[in-house]
Amino acid sequence: MDAEEPISGPSPDHSAVAAAVERRIRQEQLESPVPHHADFDANHEKRQEFRRMIDPGILRPNPRNVALESLQTLLKLADNILEHPDDTKYQKFKPTNANIKRRLVDPRGTLEYAVALGFHPEVVDFQPFYVFHKRHMSDLRIGAAIIKEALERELPKDEQQLQAKLAEKAAHAAAVAKVKQAFYDDRKSRAMIDQRERQVRAAAAARTSASPPAPASPRYTVSPMPGSGHTLRDDAEAAEDFQDE
Repeated sequence: MDAEEPISGPSPDHSAVAAAVERRIRQEQLESPVPHHADFDANHEKRQEFRRMIDPGILRPNPRNVALESLQTLLKLADNILEHPDDTKYQKFKPTNANIKRRLVDPRGTLEYAVALGFHPEVVDFQPFYVFHKRHMSDLRIGAAIIKEALERELPKDEQQLQAKLAEKAAHAAAVAKVKQAFYDDRKSRAMIDQRERQVRAAAAARTSASPPAPASPRYTVSPMPGSGHTLRDDAEAAEDFQDE
């Protein structure tokens, strides 16, 4: 029996499968291109810049509730533009507005963050505004994502602190209520004791007034001498009569 000759190359079917796989890989690469390394680094640096603007830029110098409210306002401005990119009414805000002034102008670092998102000061109809320009849409997306990241991290802390404060307040209220209840119980106990003592005294007084009077002591009188039938007065009168005779 002759030895089998070695296979010198792939069969026609194998070649067709390999070619199909190669075409599939090439098509996937065209549909989902790998991001350029330079673009990735630029976005990374931009994210880090926004993170620094939030902490320490906004969170540290402002009261916590003010800082979180400001971040929520910035996120609302960004989301409105992202959801309505062609609606110009969402693309500006007025710094003299009372709410905007309190949330974005007065706190430290918040107006700078709005500028980094793409809002720039302009005068519109002789009124001051901060107007967003669409060329900064990429910055707006990145900045909004970093705000969401910060809020997702910070808001649970506030919730935990709130729950801890509520628990502490409830414990204090329970302790105060316990002290008050003990005080009321003590007063009630003393009142019951006083009432029983009054009842005992009243019963004793009632028994004393209802008992019969004690018998009077015997009184001694002069009685006639036994067998004489005469009193001392009768004898004296008889003597006087004898002397008269």
